[in-house]
Amino acid sequence: MPINLSHVTYIYDLHRPSEKMALNDLSLVFEDHTFTALIGQTGSGKSTLIQQLNGLLLPTYGKIDINGYLIDMTLVTKKNGKIDSGAMKAKHRKKLKDIKSLRKRVGIIFQFPEYQIFEETVLKDVAFGPKNFGKKEEEALKDAKDALRLVGIDESYYERSPFELSGGEKRRVAIAGILALHPDVLVLDEPTVGLDAEGESNLMSLLVSLYEKGTSLILSTHNMDVVLHYAKRAIVLENGKVVYDTTPLELFQSKSFLENSSILPPKVFCFAMDLKKKGLPIDLAKVKDVDSLADEILRVKKGS
Repeated sequence: MPINLSHVTYIYDLHRPSEKMALNDLSLVFEDHTFTALIGQTGSGKSTLIQQLNGLLLPTYGKIDINGYLIDMTLVTKKNGKIDSGAMKAKHRKKLKDIKSLRKRVGIIFQFPEYQIFEETVLKDVAFGPKNFGKKEEEALKDAKDALRLVGIDESYYERSPFELSGGEKRRVAIAGILALHPDVLVLDEPTVGLDAEGESNLMSLLVSLYEKGTSLILSTHNMDVVLHYAKRAIVLENGKVVYDTTPLELFQSKSFLENSSILPPKVFCFAMDLKKKGLPIDLAKVKDVDSLADEILRVKKGS
C-alpha cells in the first residue's frame, strides 16, 4: 500500500512560546511492500513522522495520500504569513470523523508495548481491536488466536495477564493486537530497544516473515545492525527533513555523508570495508552480520 507525503509540516504548540517545528516541508513516498528504516538523532522527526502515517497526528500543513485515503491540509489559510490555527483545527475535526478505517490498514507499534496493553488477559487484549472495528465475539477471538499463533504465542499464554510477560513477549502481544486487524502496513518505533540478542533475533525473524507474506514494514530505529541486516531502504532525517534516502549498503559506504553525520556504520561493516581497502575482494553487498562476513572471507579465500 503506497503512502505519499507532500510538503508535510508539523508544528508542536503552534503559536505558543514553546512552538517547535518537528517536520519541515517534508515530501516522501513509501512504495507498496516496503521494508524501510527511518534513521536520525533523537529530535530529528522520526516519531512525529510515523504518527502521521495513520492519523495519530495530523499535519499542520501539507498533504498525505495513503492509498487513496487523503489527509489534505494544503488549503489551511494563512494570516500574516502564519498558519491559521482556527482553520487548521476545523479541518482536523472533519478529518478525524472518518479516520478510523485508516488505522485498521496502517498499524503502529510504539517503543514501549506495555502502553498498548490494557486488558486482563492476553487473548482479550488481542481481540479488542477486531471487536472495536465491529467484528462479533467469535470472529474477533479467531482473529486474535490467528495473530497470536503468527507471533509465536501459544495457547498456554491466552489466559495470562499480559503485564506478567517478558519484554519480548509483551512486544509480540502488542504486534499481535495490530496483526489481528490485518493491516497492510506495520510501523514500529524502536522495535528492538530493551531486547537481548536472542529477543532481537526472534523479533526480527518475525518481522521478516511478515514482510515476505506481503506486509509493508517501516521501522524507526537507532540500531544500525538492524538497518544493515534487514532494511531494503534507509531514510535519514535531520531537523524534520530528509537528508539522505538510499539503500543501507550505499549509506554505510558514503564517506562524505558519514563524516558530517552522527551515524556510525555497524562495526562488522566497518571491518569489512577495511578488509576490502587492504585488497581482499569481498562483496560488501553480502555482508549483513559476523556470520555472513565470515562466509564471504571464506568464499574469497577458496577462490584465490
